[in-house]
Amino acid sequence: MWIAKHKLATRLWHWINALTIFVLLGSGLMILNAHPNLYWGQYGANFDQPWFKVAYVFEGGRVPGWLTIPSTYNLALARRWHLTFALVLGFGLLFFMVASLINRHFQRDLRLRRAELAPAHLAHDVREHLALRFHDPKAPGSFNTLQKLSYVGVIFLAIPLVIATGLTMSPGINAAAPWLLDLFGGRQSARSIHFIAAMALAAFIVVHLALVILAGPVNEVRSMITGRWRASAEDAA
Repeated sequence: MWIAKHKLATRLWHWINALTIFVLLGSGLMILNAHPNLYWGQYGANFDQPWFKVAYVFEGGRVPGWLTIPSTYNLALARRWHLTFALVLGFGLLFFMVASLINRHFQRDLRLRRAELAPAHLAHDVREHLALRFHDPKAPGSFNTLQKLSYVGVIFLAIPLVIATGLTMSPGINAAAPWLLDLFGGRQSARSIHFIAAMALAAFIVVHLALVILAGPVNEVRSMITGRWRASAEDAA
């Protein structure tokens, strides 16, 4: 049974974001190499106490080239890549939100009902995932609760947070909107939150890809290209 699952706006945003976030993560890690420590507060310098050092994770205190864009140290080029694709991320999110309000994607597919947030229902959803059953037989084309929570977290929290904290680190934006510094507790705190939100997006991508593979990569990828998803007899039982 074929089910119309993903609207055109969702599919376009998905594939644009796949490239955009890949470039942003790689170039962001190269920028982090310029000063591989993170701090809380307004200031952060070599003699301040960081809460995180890249040296905690990678020997030598630098993110290796196979994870960065570009692969060899070039801060200026990394910044150009990062700022260019940051614009793509921001305007892409705006486009997707407007389109999803118009085509009712948010209300139809991502709205969380009170019953779905009940502990018993969430526990059931977790058990179903652990058993590799990702679709409700009564509504095989619908998102399950864990999917909704993760997508809502990415769309309305993680991506807006990386955009807002990225703006907070800009001296030009500081002059126009100094309240952003107060909101995030200073430029160094904004940098730390920016890093945490970016790593949350990276973790989401890893889990997302793992679940796509477990759920059947051909069917899942095809649905994100054509918009049509094929429910198996077991899914539609």
